[in-house]
Amino acid sequence: MSSARSTPVTLTTVAVIFSLAALPAQKKTAQPNPANPYSVQFADVTAQSGIHFHHVRAASDQKLYLETMGAGAGWIDYNQDGYLDAILINSGYTPFFHPPAAPQPALYRNNRDGTFTDVTAASGIHSDGTFFFGVAVGDYDNDGYPDIYMTGYRHSVLYHNNGDGTFTDITAKAGVGDDGNWATAAGWFDYDHDGKLDLLVTNYVTYDADHPVSCGDNRPGYRAYCHPDSFPGTSARLYHNNGDGTFTDVTEKAGLTNKDGKSLAVVLADLNGDGWPDIFIANDTQRNFIYLNNGDGTFRDVTYTSGAGFSEEGKPEAGMSADAADLRNLNRYDLFVSHLDFELNRLYRSNGDGTYTDATIQSGLAKTNYLNSSFGARFFDFDNDGWRDLLVINGHILDNIPLYHPDVKYAESKKLYRNTGDGKFADASITQPAAFLAPKVGRGLAVGDYDNDGWQDFLVNNNGEDAQLFRNEGATSPTAAKNHWLAIKLVGTKSNRDGIGATIKLTARNLTLYDQSKGGMSYCSAQDPRLYFGLGDRTQVDKIEIQWPSGIHQTLEKVPTNQIITIKEASQ
Repeated sequence: MSSARSTPVTLTTVAVIFSLAALPAQKKTAQPNPANPYSVQFADVTAQSGIHFHHVRAASDQKLYLETMGAGAGWIDYNQDGYLDAILINSGYTPFFHPPAAPQPALYRNNRDGTFTDVTAASGIHSDGTFFFGVAVGDYDNDGYPDIYMTGYRHSVLYHNNGDGTFTDITAKAGVGDDGNWATAAGWFDYDHDGKLDLLVTNYVTYDADHPVSCGDNRPGYRAYCHPDSFPGTSARLYHNNGDGTFTDVTEKAGLTNKDGKSLAVVLADLNGDGWPDIFIANDTQRNFIYLNNGDGTFRDVTYTSGAGFSEEGKPEAGMSADAADLRNLNRYDLFVSHLDFELNRLYRSNGDGTYTDATIQSGLAKTNYLNSSFGARFFDFDNDGWRDLLVINGHILDNIPLYHPDVKYAESKKLYRNTGDGKFADASITQPAAFLAPKVGRGLAVGDYDNDGWQDFLVNNNGEDAQLFRNEGATSPTAAKNHWLAIKLVGTKSNRDGIGATIKLTARNLTLYDQSKGGMSYCSAQDPRLYFGLGDRTQVDKIEIQWPSGIHQTLEKVPTNQIITIKEASQ
């Protein structure tokens, strides 16, 4: 990392994109839940939003493992109008599922009035039948328009954003097809600080759909989807951006080759505060991986000494989702991994010295989800009180699970946890409307403020079911509406244009908040690239300090709240 240079910045150099006064009129809001009239409500607005997407499960009597895992969801401002558009991933053909037309992903343009229009056909995004799972969004060529990487079984695809509403498949030229692997989560980050986004692709098990393994009992109806122990693992792949539209596989050179991986989630963030982005991977039935960046193009595996590789009992678990966030406002990034039923969703609390403590029980997250299987999970401040909360999406793997465990269901309810202010959580699920609590086979989760009102919403892709869009009604809450917020969009110049890897320190009176622009997160999904800060009753941000990957340090002072601002990296 180059030496830091400090550049004071005034608001005259910052483009303020949205304020509350400029927002379109909102539709009639949901009524508060009588059980808790002061809670923030998430209203299911899928029907009126125009998002009508059905994930195809590709189910067959062969119980192919592929059928259980799909699929991801994502946010992308593909036309750069300042509003988030939605992308939803679909399955594909198998030897035992081959309809006349292949299941298709979908791209929905945000109409900026709370509704979306399906623009998939016009965009050029199309599936030839590849069985897709995840999505990662990033501007790999720094042209100002975000590109799309879709992970899949035996082949993944990179779509270049042409800047005119269309995309072109440039996978072959780019060399990032990850051919032969079952790719799941992926993320963009600039691991070597050269100003160009590199791509980390995680892979699941070694699997052959043409010769399926039979699992479960032989009794009628008891055949089951296999356990990951039935298959060997595979290594993640790191693709270095060459800056000419091509990438080089540098996995081995970087020290990341590890065939123990059965990976489903990744977080790309600076975990030890040295200025270089690290890698955290959640694995299914294998230890989690923590790779620290050496700053010379290589990584070192510190999993065994970190305390975050296994449960408190020393066991590997069924890692499905992953996130990293500063939950105590201490500039320490705790790690979260979601798991299957009869396991605990783990919270690994950072000790600030490169080690973690399993704080699952102390945090209050232990028992509330024990019978559920958790996929998408994200930390975000849903009530803008200055503390990051947690949303977890549930849904089992086995469609016949009640035959084996009567207390466990296939479709399951979502879970919402409120950070009580000290890194401990209270289950707030019961405060939510019936549509939020309705059982679903949940998978991908993407959190993002699609209506630019400062209250973060979320998009869910459900396996074999309709996708869902939930709007945060916090602006109408008698108490939460008094809370203020600030959102920041970063635009790199010397650093990568997305500003991924930049760190932010925000001070408002007695509140100090920290965040990073991270890659990956959740389960096979792409998140809102903007950074949101809940501020409680504070009406002004006294100071914003940004450390860019290039080494440039920027400072802003006296920034009004309740707006989305764009901060462009200073030249010096």
